Amino acid sequence: MSWKFDQAPNVACITCRSVIEGQPVLVATHYEDDDSWGFMDEAPANMTTALVVAMSEVVNRHPDLDEIASLPPGWSATRIAVGQPWLKKQDDWNSES
Repeated sequence: MSWKFDQAPNVACITCRSVIEGQPVLVATHYEDDDSWGFMDEAPANMTTALVVAMSEVVNRHPDLDEIASLPPGWSATRIAVGQPWLKKQDDWNSES
């Protein structure tokens, strides 16, 4: 399998324990400020389960992430389940929610 992401396999990314343990990645973020990546499940962000791991640790467990490897910095992709289409959107971190 060829590596499709813009960061090397050994570059750190943000994830959560449940993703490493096999839960599906349903939210992927390619951060604009430092070009890093985050891969999360559907649970709200929780610092007690957050991990910093090599990107390969997540991508090797979830090879379907290759589908969003070309996601530009400053964009996120979400899906409701594995096998469902990714919905991609440009992030606007400066807007009020």
